[in-house]
Amino acid sequence: MCNHCVIENVKRNMLSRRSLFKGMAIASAAVVASGSRAPVLAQETTGKVVDLTHAYDGSFPTFDGKPGIEYEWAVEFAGNGYQLHKLTIFEHTGTHIDAPFHFSADGTSVDQIEPEKLVAPLAIIDITDRAKDEANATVEAADVEAWISANGEIPAGAVVALRSGWAKKVTDPSFRNDGEGKFAFPGFGKSATDLLATLDVAAIGVDTLSLDPGNSADFAVHNSWLPAGRYGIECLNNLEELPVKGATIVVGAPKHKGGTGGPARVLALV
Repeated sequence: MCNHCVIENVKRNMLSRRSLFKGMAIASAAVVASGSRAPVLAQETTGKVVDLTHAYDGSFPTFDGKPGIEYEWAVEFAGNGYQLHKLTIFEHTGTHIDAPFHFSADGTSVDQIEPEKLVAPLAIIDITDRAKDEANATVEAADVEAWISANGEIPAGAVVALRSGWAKKVTDPSFRNDGEGKFAFPGFGKSATDLLATLDVAAIGVDTLSLDPGNSADFAVHNSWLPAGRYGIECLNNLEELPVKGATIVVGAPKHKGGTGGPARVLALV
């Protein structure tokens, strides 16, 4: 290949990420013009992609304490020239989606979540300092109001995430339990999710094991947020790498029919 061709290819590769974001914005405008609801994307981006997903295996913490995924070889490379695993997976393990169907008899299953709700502006409410002193700290309505006062309105269709610093504990027993073996981790309070429901928020996310705090006795957030047709994301990672506003979240939800949720690859565009 000639030197000129090489240079032109390099230029194209350097511009490809910018073109991606520009193309996404144009596509969104086209959807709006057609009368459908389009996802709202961050208007200014650096081209950085942050992975909000934990890599996981059978040792990853789960709510019931059982391994969330198990592997066995279905085909091994020796003698076959290729290999693949047979996986046994519980839907709610690792970084994963809670679909409305998780807490309702006839709610939306994970395959039925509209794709427009899986690409969204991301708003992060940080309670890291509070969580250092109180394991079961919660985001409440006052925290939402304080975020809006400091950052402006939460965009319609947004994903609102709780940032508590808990993801850094994922390899330690304290990610799940306190010293007495009781559930202990931050979550959303119902006052916050009741307010967010009035703001047309599509989903909430946490960097902990559950949308509700560890000491919840009634799963009030699960029982109100999910049956209302909204979804949740649990066990997010790397929220510390993001600004509290301005990022776009891309939720790679699974699409198995009738699923109550499932492991997901979640990314943020900054």
